[in-house]
Amino acid sequence: MAKSKDKTNVMRILDSKKIEYKFYSYEADATLTGVDVAHKLNKDENTVFKTLVTVGKSKEHYVFVIPVNKELDLKKASKAVSEKNISMVKSKDLLALTGYIHGGCSPIGMKKSFKTVFHDSASNLDTITFSAGKIGCQVEIDVKDISKIIEYSKADICMEE
Repeated sequence: MAKSKDKTNVMRILDSKKIEYKFYSYEADATLTGVDVAHKLNKDENTVFKTLVTVGKSKEHYVFVIPVNKELDLKKASKAVSEKNISMVKSKDLLALTGYIHGGCSPIGMKKSFKTVFHDSASNLDTITFSAGKIGCQVEIDVKDISKIIEYSKADICMEE
């Protein structure tokens, strides 16, 4: 386990809720994709998830959590949150909005609670891995424990392959 001063806010939140997790770190560089991270961690790409932040026509923000090897389908995502349309938040706006930077965004521990939707494939998994809130840091937790930390729904929000 990481020393207290080395813990991210995500890890502190998981600890405070007494939720078990595995921590992974990797050498990060700006060229790594989510698929690259999955490979570095020796994880199946379908079990490592990325966190995407969007804004709707209503100006409400939404968080979508999908496998790293998939792309968000904006039409399906809009429908999942009952918006006419949504678009991705610009990277430069991410820190002020969520407290996280691009590549280190986690669905846990954002500055504010946003409506969050996980891709429905998470339902078929025992555990998922996602950012611990800092580039180069990931946590793996039981899917059943996510609802103990954040409210979320599930939907088919990815593009067809």
